Amino acid sequence: MTLDDLPQGALPAEPVVPRVDRPQPSLHKVTRAEELRLQLADEIVRGTLPPGAPLDETDIARRFSVSRTPVREALRQLVASGLVEARAHRGAVVAQPSIERLKSMFEAMAELEALCAGLAAERMSAAERHALEAVHEELRVLSYTGNPERFHEVNERFHNTIYAGSQNGYIAEITLATRVRVQPFRRAQFRNLGRLAKSQAEHDRVVVAIMRGDKQGAAAAMRAHIELVRGEYEIYAVSV
Repeated sequence: MTLDDLPQGALPAEPVVPRVDRPQPSLHKVTRAEELRLQLADEIVRGTLPPGAPLDETDIARRFSVSRTPVREALRQLVASGLVEARAHRGAVVAQPSIERLKSMFEAMAELEALCAGLAAERMSAAERHALEAVHEELRVLSYTGNPERFHEVNERFHNTIYAGSQNGYIAEITLATRVRVQPFRRAQFRNLGRLAKSQAEHDRVVVAIMRGDKQGAAAAMRAHIELVRGEYEIYAVSV
């Protein structure tokens, strides 16, 4: 089957990768707990909430004018990501991975994503390749708008499409689980000047290799991309 065999006007459904960082999605695109998680994660990464800072459920609920239920869920997700520590009898406090810990997390992320990209180059169906090209084009357009938040959202779809294209559910799941751990740091680097265009160019090298069925090339391009993401985060971190 080739791309020409696809029905005209029909877009393949987005591949499904099991989520491990949040409950099954409700009818709302983004839950209030997820919004809170992203807001608190940003404040932690920026240093507005420094390491050791207490995260009191009641105070957070009052600040964001919500009940304690979404706050509790947001904190649970932040604990799972490693940004927050839950201490017995002391409640939740801000944690901060050491430089070495963060380096190790990105190193693992680079290898797992490279593995997914290499397998996707070999195994993606024509429909999946079409879906990857479509989301890649969406990111290309967004790279000109200067909206890092929207770019981040679509960027997750881009990577999910490659994970699913590996045709190995277990590898896709553990890759996603690792990405959840570094997600706030990956998200922060999109604020760097010119980063959206650079990220798009890095993605382009990955997509070209996958479309050619070049396993080694796709893996190398993805590994280089994640290594550059880490470098961009380090640039961001010294600027805040």
